Amino acid sequence: LLALKLKNIHMDTFEPDYRNILKVLYNQRPDYLPLYEHNIDAPFISKCTGEELSLAACKSQSDLDCYFGKYISFWKKNTYDAFSYEAAICEILPEHGAILGGKLGPIQTRDDFNKYPFEAIQRIFWETYEPRLQSIRRMMPAGMKAYGGCGYGIFETAQDLVGYESLCTMQYLDPELFADLFQKIGELYETLWSRMVDEFDDLFVFYRMGDDLGHRTSTMLEPDTIRHFILPQQQKVIDIVHRKNKKFLLHSCGNIMSIMPDILKMGIDAKHSNEDQICLFDVWIDKYADKIGLFGGFDMNYLILNPYDQVYNKVLEEGTRFREKANGYGLGSGNSIPDYMQVEGFYAMVDAVKEIRRREK
Repeated sequence: LLALKLKNIHMDTFEPDYRNILKVLYNQRPDYLPLYEHNIDAPFISKCTGEELSLAACKSQSDLDCYFGKYISFWKKNTYDAFSYEAAICEILPEHGAILGGKLGPIQTRDDFNKYPFEAIQRIFWETYEPRLQSIRRMMPAGMKAYGGCGYGIFETAQDLVGYESLCTMQYLDPELFADLFQKIGELYETLWSRMVDEFDDLFVFYRMGDDLGHRTSTMLEPDTIRHFILPQQQKVIDIVHRKNKKFLLHSCGNIMSIMPDILKMGIDAKHSNEDQICLFDVWIDKYADKIGLFGGFDMNYLILNPYDQVYNKVLEEGTRFREKANGYGLGSGNSIPDYMQVEGFYAMVDAVKEIRRREK
């Protein structure tokens, strides 16, 4: 049975319609249940397709076109109306690596801050990402668009430039530097996002910022610190997006319930990221479905650790219930599809969504 389902996974006829997933951002019921992921790692796609997919291996514009052609095709074949693409800010920051690399960030003192080459970031960013955005424009299938924009968030960038522990220390030992850092990051985001929405708006059905503000039991910084230093800088991006008459999704992992009222006041249109050990998705629906669109619903660990039939049945049952309870809802993992995801878990989720759509017809 499993082999048959996996064999037939790509055989259904599907024509994407980005307007369908956009309804979630308007908190309206989509015509059919849309699939959504914060990201699907390229190595996972390679594992599914058996084809090499490496952005680092791209040496020319034709290589980029080939890469994005395969990347977007995977999302389309698996019945997504839109796909994730972010031009990742932290990945091009000079001397970065405190988040993913585990090293101390390049800014520890006022002198480090003054010497840091902030003025070079815009050039590096656009030299890196404009060819990729142009390639997406060429390879975009009819009916599809991307969602994303400039990758990473205000707090994540501060962590990458300083380091989490050092950032917490800086807040008390050098509060002026702490404040200036977030102000500078906000100005950088305002500049990069303004050009993104001006020059590449045709690529995006909606925009998204990922900024993980919490851990399992609480926020990463004190709620008042987030309210004072981080949310005002996020607000700049939200305002840029809304002035373009586009919708904004916030992806934030962790327990952020203490600041959700403040986040809602910023005017976000949808929220993504959930983990069952923090809060069941039904609670998210009960608290917020009347206010914003919601994406996700299925804990990434559950999708990874359980067999096909168990995942399929859970997604079929609970996905049907989530769609009935929440007006604007798009189904997916609570986080993303990493390279170590079980292929069967991903396809079980996709197959269950197809069955929900079939039953609704």
